[in-house]
Amino acid sequence: MGGRLEGKRALVTGAASGLGRRIAERFTQEGARVLLTDIDARAGAAAAGALGQPFARLDVTAEADWAGAVAMAEQALGGLEILVNNAGVGPGGTVEDTSLETWRFCHAVNLDGTFLGCRAALPLMRATTARDGTLGAILNLSSIAGVIASANMAAYNSAKAAVRHLTKSVALHCARAGGRIRANSLHPAFIDTPILDNFRVPGLDRAGLLEKLGRQIPLGHVGEPDDVAFAAVYLCSDEAKFVTGAELFIDGGISAQ
Repeated sequence: MGGRLEGKRALVTGAASGLGRRIAERFTQEGARVLLTDIDARAGAAAAGALGQPFARLDVTAEADWAGAVAMAEQALGGLEILVNNAGVGPGGTVEDTSLETWRFCHAVNLDGTFLGCRAALPLMRATTARDGTLGAILNLSSIAGVIASANMAAYNSAKAAVRHLTKSVALHCARAGGRIRANSLHPAFIDTPILDNFRVPGLDRAGLLEKLGRQIPLGHVGEPDDVAFAAVYLCSDEAKFVTGAELFIDGGISAQ
């Protein structure tokens, strides 16, 4: 295995655990150099060390942190072709249950973090692809919740829906700038990662929770991190060089109903 991202240089946010870590692992296996970033410096450095890759602490809501992370990518990797905006939070709550503080925090991490990442990384991505004759890709992690709403995820629905549409704007911007950089979004349903801890149901252990969530999915089970990571490999590779402004649902059939 390997080679689909050979020579590519990538920055992945939220890479200390869950989908971000698995994406960084798959990218590494496919030949990419990856700067892992996360707000959790200890866990992030451990994940990067296990892969033999560099790490930078990054609060995706902070402009200064983004400037530092992009500078680190240039220094440690020699440039940047791939940006994966994965860092996110998933608070529950109806529109009446959700505090303004929670609403703002959810949008700051999921939406503002994606906006800041695209804005900060694009100059280096543009310079790298022009200098080295390579192709670039931005991948934003939205959610099936950004397409299909639920009553008890008001802030999350809103933020992820905005990520979906922001991605299309970024894609058009990059296309008009010469087309060497693409932008797409991924829309997973329930995936077995730590974010599912937000869905805890009294009286159910994790196995019971996964079974309960799986009954909502036509395929009958929740997804695995690799279901998302392999999609990320494809969309960030040159195999997808004619795919931009698109959205890929990884949802076990939920959106087909």
